[in-house]
Amino acid sequence: MSGFTRHRRSGLIIATFSGFEADLMRSLASQLVELLRNEAAVPHEHADPLEAMLSFDGPTTEPEDPVLARLFPTAYADEEAAAEFRRFTEGSLRDGKAAGAATIIDTLEEAGLPPELGEQKVVIDVELDEPTALTWLKTFTDLRLALATRLEIEQDDEAFWRALPDDDPRSQAHDIYEWIGALQETLVDALH
Repeated sequence: MSGFTRHRRSGLIIATFSGFEADLMRSLASQLVELLRNEAAVPHEHADPLEAMLSFDGPTTEPEDPVLARLFPTAYADEEAAAEFRRFTEGSLRDGKAAGAATIIDTLEEAGLPPELGEQKVVIDVELDEPTALTWLKTFTDLRLALATRLEIEQDDEAFWRALPDDDPRSQAHDIYEWIGALQETLVDALH
């Protein structure tokens, strides 16, 4: 299994991924970007850049999608305060999370991942500076939250997941959830 380490001399965080792993990661990051951008809660486009900077016309209600509700939980018990907080913050939080996922996609493609993998056997060597590694780390958290929400993981019940047949799609999705967690752990270790 791949993982991250810190290069002794350069100080860069490095990892090697198979083409399949890199393509899977790109796909997950792309799905996250799509989810973040496709709900009506994304702020409106403004013709005037100054108006866009000063506009606080973001969403005021919790997202309908359970993954988005998990990524952007209600901040206050008071409905009015929660709505105001969401209106002022959710748009930029969405933009930040989408940018983080896009960073993963860009980094993988800059490292040589072709747009269409097909039957090609490729190995992708990724080198991350510390700010980019921190962006990857945050995005891994978002991906794991998204997968945990879709799989309805409240507490990880290993006996339940081990008992699922291999051909159950939930088993495969749980394997991906675990893989992202293992990558996240090696990235944390490499950053320290």
